[in-house]
Amino acid sequence: MTNEKFISEAETLKKFFTIYCKDKHNKQNSYIRNLRYKHKNYEIEFHLCNECKELINYSIERLEECPHEIKPRCRKCPNPCYEKSQWKKLAHLMRYSGIQLGILKIKKFFRL
Repeated sequence: MTNEKFISEAETLKKFFTIYCKDKHNKQNSYIRNLRYKHKNYEIEFHLCNECKELINYSIERLEECPHEIKPRCRKCPNPCYEKSQWKKLAHLMRYSGIQLGILKIKKFFRL
C-alpha cells in the first residue's frame, strides 16, 4: 500500500471514530498518535474516550502491519488480522458512523 493510501485509511478511521465517540461517549480527551509506515512518520490528533482510543490504536496497528501491497477492504480480506471480538466492535462502529455520514451529506444537500 502506498503512503498516500495509508494516510487516507488512517484519516477514514479517525473520521468514523470521531463521529461514533462524540455521539455515544463522554469525556473525550485529545491525544496525538504517532504513526510509522514504510520508514515515514506521521502524526494524527484524536479526540476520543479511552475505550475508543484503545480500539483505534488496535485498528491502526493492524493497518500499519497490513501485508497487502494493494489493500483490500478488511471485510473482504482473505487473511483477516482482526480478532473476532475486535472485529465485531469495529463493524458496529463503522456501520453507525457510515449511516451518520450519509445523513450529514443529505442534510448538507438540502441546505443548499
